[in-house]
Amino acid sequence: MMEYSSDKADQRYDVIDALRGFALTGVCLVNLVSLSLYEFLDAPAKDALASSRFDHVAELAMAWSVNIKFITIFSLLFGMGFSLQMQRASSRGEDGSWRYIRRIFVLMAMGSVHAWFVWWGDILLTYAVVGLMLLPLRNVPDRVLLILGVVIALLPPLISPYVRGVLPDLPAQGAMYEQSLEAFSSGHWKETFSANMAMSEWARVSNWALVCFVLGRFLLGYWAGRKGLLAALDQNLSLLRRIFVGALATGFAATVLSYVQAPMRAAWPIIDIEPVKMLIRVLLRAGPLGIGIAYATGFALLFRLSSWARRLSVLVPLGRMALTNYVTQSLFGIALFYGIGLGVGPDFGMAGILVAWVLILSLQIWWSRAWLTHFTQGPFEWAWRWLTYGRRPKLRNGTGALERAPTS
Repeated sequence: MMEYSSDKADQRYDVIDALRGFALTGVCLVNLVSLSLYEFLDAPAKDALASSRFDHVAELAMAWSVNIKFITIFSLLFGMGFSLQMQRASSRGEDGSWRYIRRIFVLMAMGSVHAWFVWWGDILLTYAVVGLMLLPLRNVPDRVLLILGVVIALLPPLISPYVRGVLPDLPAQGAMYEQSLEAFSSGHWKETFSANMAMSEWARVSNWALVCFVLGRFLLGYWAGRKGLLAALDQNLSLLRRIFVGALATGFAATVLSYVQAPMRAAWPIIDIEPVKMLIRVLLRAGPLGIGIAYATGFALLFRLSSWARRLSVLVPLGRMALTNYVTQSLFGIALFYGIGLGVGPDFGMAGILVAWVLILSLQIWWSRAWLTHFTQGPFEWAWRWLTYGRRPKLRNGTGALERAPTS
């Protein structure tokens, strides 16, 4: 395990890196459900698996504790990163907008390559496109940021009828999944590539609400960055505790609502009307958002305790190389499960996914620490910085010990 630093400046960055690493563990698990091709199986095919009983329990556990929650943390941290970049630019007497735009366009290029040529479920391209929307909102007051973040995150059910009216006709999900399962299970590169391109285009249009999902969380993360919530844990202890309790209560209440709302509407037909159903759909979106925020603040509260910080610091290298590790998780998944790789496929159900998850993360935690012992940043982070600044940054740290690379 890496040495925990008691230096306050290091702790400020360590908690962010560790939290990013924590988010990446959940993102990896969710992504492996798709990369393993398990997501593409219909209900009868899932029931036919030898592991079906375990799979149902594991899927329920993921729905309660993992799905959407960890990508929420990841998105909050992106918004917080925007705040840190703007603060550093301001401290140098610079505007920072053009450097940020260059950085975003490099991320957009990386995301495009990843989405179209590697894995259709990429989030980097969406982050880049939505990240540009932060600049016009850079100077809005904190209260407005907070309100906008919540409203936009909960907005999709209200605008869905209007958005779907202008979207092009799309193939049904079942048909797309069936075609993709066949192509990704084959050992043919051309079929795999064509299916990935088709899935990438279909997913971005059909999942249009992801823009609201990401932007709302970016704005909430930007608000948290402005407040310095993770930069000064002790000073913000009271606020962090209030956010934790409020977010957890909101998330729990919305999760319970998701299970009781259908029986309630069946028992009381008077509330089984469209305005009530619309309100329920809006409130349900608060569930994963609240639990994700509770995870993030709870993690920060634990990290301020030295005993917990030492335990959680194992995630610091993983989070410091988050871009590299995110992309290589896709490559590992394809190499394991696709027909062009080892062809394991979805036959082992959720058990196979969990085994792959443990193996991939164990390898990445080990190699991230080993890499950062000799280098200042991950290879993809290094390339991102090089393309942003137009000059090659230092890669070897020359100290034989972990060293944090500059991030602005």
